[in-house]
Amino acid sequence: MKNKTYQIEGMDCPSCAMLIESDLEDAGIKAKVSYAKCELFLISESVDEDKIQAVVEKAGYVLRK
Repeated sequence: MKNKTYQIEGMDCPSCAMLIESDLEDAGIKAKVSYAKCELFLISESVDEDKIQAVVEKAGYVLRK
């Protein structure tokens, strides 16, 4: 299993983290997002980082690899 942490910019509240988690789940990507730490913690076998970035950016946030 691959675990990786990314920084997310642009979240204003805990609901932002929930939105990102939901959008990633809809795309088949399992992750936890922490508003307090501004982090996305990826839990997955193999995921295309470009796909993660596309989902996060479509939701209106910036993903830092």
